Amino acid sequence: MATQAMAAQTWFDGSREGRSGLRNVDEIAERNQSLLHAQQRRARRGPTPEVFFSKHLDNTRLVKAADPVRVKEMRRFAIAMTMLFAMVMLYGWQHFSSIEIGYRVESEKQQLLQLQEQSRQLGLNEAQLCDLNRLDREARRLGMDAPHPGQVVRPESGLDTDLGPGTPVMAQVHMQQ
Repeated sequence: MATQAMAAQTWFDGSREGRSGLRNVDEIAERNQSLLHAQQRRARRGPTPEVFFSKHLDNTRLVKAADPVRVKEMRRFAIAMTMLFAMVMLYGWQHFSSIEIGYRVESEKQQLLQLQEQSRQLGLNEAQLCDLNRLDREARRLGMDAPHPGQVVRPESGLDTDLGPGTPVMAQVHMQQ
């Protein structure tokens, strides 16, 4: 009530003093009281009125007592949640790693298929280029003829002729004098 009176005095012009200032404060207090009763009537539920009490509590001197059982429970809970989190993260890491490895395997398979196709194409190209009939046609087109006797010199003709073709030979140095 004192706070309402002080608020009312500061609300009004500070120049009013004496009996008229107190009368205005009393009028404001009565008005506030009637508004409170009207609000209480609106807030009622059922046959009993609701009562509001204003009580100021000072809990600054209270000290929370340590509860060792609660601390133990919270520690266990924190450890369990940490383990659960670690397991979920491990599962997620393994899952995404397996997906990544699967993509890598598919990529390698595609690369292997491409290399096999390229090898097949190169084999076909080599077979086409080594075809003797095609080589003969190309040589004739370029104006080349079959070699005459004596035009072809074979390197193995200077070696001993008693060795057969494909036989390994030791390298020798021939000195000219």
